[in-house]
Amino acid sequence: MQDSFGPQDVNQAGAILSIDLGAIRENYRILRSRLTRGRCAAVVKANGYGLGATRVAKALVEDGCDTFFVAHVAEGIELERSIGRDVAIYVLNGVPPGAETQCAAAGLIPVLNSTEQLQAWRAAARRLAKPLPAALQIDSGMSRLGLAPSEVDAITADPASLDGIDLKLVMSHLACADEPDSPANALQLRNFEALRAKLPSAPASLANSSGIFLGGGFHFDLARPGAALYGVNPTPGKPNPMRQVVSLAAKVIQTRTLEAGAGVGYGHSYRAAGGLSVATISLGYADGWPRHAASRAFHDGVPLPFAGRVSMDSIVLDISALPPGTLGTGDTVELIGAHQTVDEVAAQAGTIGYEILTGLGSRFHRIYEGG
Repeated sequence: MQDSFGPQDVNQAGAILSIDLGAIRENYRILRSRLTRGRCAAVVKANGYGLGATRVAKALVEDGCDTFFVAHVAEGIELERSIGRDVAIYVLNGVPPGAETQCAAAGLIPVLNSTEQLQAWRAAARRLAKPLPAALQIDSGMSRLGLAPSEVDAITADPASLDGIDLKLVMSHLACADEPDSPANALQLRNFEALRAKLPSAPASLANSSGIFLGGGFHFDLARPGAALYGVNPTPGKPNPMRQVVSLAAKVIQTRTLEAGAGVGYGHSYRAAGGLSVATISLGYADGWPRHAASRAFHDGVPLPFAGRVSMDSIVLDISALPPGTLGTGDTVELIGAHQTVDEVAAQAGTIGYEILTGLGSRFHRIYEGG
């Protein structure tokens, strides 16, 4: 089964991205099983972390997921058109000015992060002459989005400030959940509990992917895993409890043998030893592969180091470890898969798995498995 973006014909593509929907569903079940209370939602923002929000959401609905989170109103409208209104779709960034009518018409639930957003949503409810659903986000210590303690106190002092709001959820976001020993986690938990106690009673949500693994005190009524669904390790430094979801294979464009001292790639940052066998593959930073990653590919489990810099559309590999003639034009090498995970690629590039996944481009032939 193939998605609707990227080359439809595998012969036209330079690389192939395989996405295991069955693994995503299993990861959802693993995360749900770790909860001591409450329900498990799914974050499908950034087009399902680059893997296809519609495909992911439809697969998770089959496992009973009925609540999804996106970042933008446009993402929510697209998701609602694809999967309908039998699920709840929350918009994490709230509603930008002027988009209130479209948000309400699509049945989306904005996460209101400020007094300004709250007032605008109340005004939309008055115009439409009906209560509108919303979540309130509290800033419990991340200093990114959410109502400040003073804004929560203002709501407490004026209960009418929530007139027209059908309060579905009170939530906050953890800044250091992937660092279980960080004192910030306990501090945010205390702040969240104290602030939400001042608001009208509503279901609560605090745990993200890593937050689920901090224990039951963080679980509340709804958990919101994102990256862990897609195979990123929510417990850095420990074995990954999640199944790997993606594999990426790039095609060989050309093979050749280089003379000793030949410069390879831009800047000649790499020079060949005598009689070096190389292959150029159809993958580059335009496809989301980090330019400064000191990385490697694999063929039948044999590591093939990068030779020189990553280009926009190509990478040169040292294939001298393979028997002559092993690789030819059109053959593939593994960039992500059984021998190299998303997290390992990220570590080589000095970044995180989230960035690798969301950066994967639209030029791949995509194959969906296990849906």
